Amino acid sequence: MYKEFRASCPSAQTIRQTVSSSTNGETHSVIFPNLLSFIGSDRLFIMYISVTVLAAATAAQALQFSDLTSAASDLKRSVSNAAASLLKRGDSCPAVWSDVSDTLTEEFLADGSCTDNARAAIRAAFHDCFNGACDGSLILANECSNPENSGLEDYCSYISDVADQYEDKDVGVADLIQFAGAHAIKTCPLGPTISVKVGRKDSDSANPTGILPPGNAGGEDLYQLFKSKGFSATDLAALIGAHSTAKQFNADPSKAGTPLDSTPGEWDVKYYQETIDGTAPFTLQADKNLATHPVVGVPFAAFALTQGGWAAAFVPAMEKMSMMGVTGDLIDCTSALPGGSSKRDIRAAPIADRFHW
Repeated sequence: MYKEFRASCPSAQTIRQTVSSSTNGETHSVIFPNLLSFIGSDRLFIMYISVTVLAAATAAQALQFSDLTSAASDLKRSVSNAAASLLKRGDSCPAVWSDVSDTLTEEFLADGSCTDNARAAIRAAFHDCFNGACDGSLILANECSNPENSGLEDYCSYISDVADQYEDKDVGVADLIQFAGAHAIKTCPLGPTISVKVGRKDSDSANPTGILPPGNAGGEDLYQLFKSKGFSATDLAALIGAHSTAKQFNADPSKAGTPLDSTPGEWDVKYYQETIDGTAPFTLQADKNLATHPVVGVPFAAFALTQGGWAAAFVPAMEKMSMMGVTGDLIDCTSALPGGSSKRDIRAAPIADRFHW
């Protein structure tokens, strides 16, 4: 297979695709050179992606090129690290996490689509971490009652009950929140496998408020906020794609429950294109601002082109998010998730998405 691929895709070949940014009608040419590594009998192809962005703009509106190349370098490094971690996974995950997984599946999947509680689980995984650390304080310090977590109250009650159900089997709340988030992503049709580890320290001390960005945040404010937390523009563009399965309840209460793309039950890239085109059922102002941001908007538009490219960026970014403020030895419990292996994601992906985006 490797020889056949090389024959059809010479090593010097680059794939050039043009994506249009709505910022002042500028057009950005995105070049994707691919360096592939073939790993033996597992038939696992690992994609190392370099992204160079050339912008046609006036001098006064030129893109911050150093930020873009830095983001691309970060993406390549993140994908490499994530792929390497696949080869180190053991089978030491406590059996109770398989029971937890079965419990969550009953709640997160209905009629072949992910449910409202699955959407809330993804949001909760972010909200427990971003204010300080992934420490379970969303539940243990009742941060769910904070205005910035409005809409999570029912889910917080549900996942708290699950935590009580497995408390005597050493299932920590911080671990449960992140495991549930990864489980929800995987449960949604087309969702990738997020490597999930257990062993975090729970905390009942509340993290500061006012850090989580509002739904009307400015694009530059979001870019700088995530940058201060160690996330690149590519990470940010990838993470915001979780809105593919989201519904809004607070930005416009008169339209509560309206999804942010036309397929909220699937983990697909329609969110990106519909946000850019203005055709989504509802779009948060913050999402519009990111789509037109001169730096974040470039990977945002690129992710609209292919599912595989988004997954390649989202997985390491989400894994980074799930480890914010976490120290010590952890146990890999990815095997307890539905499907249980990122290798299956690669084998199940369209053949073109396995190699390039």
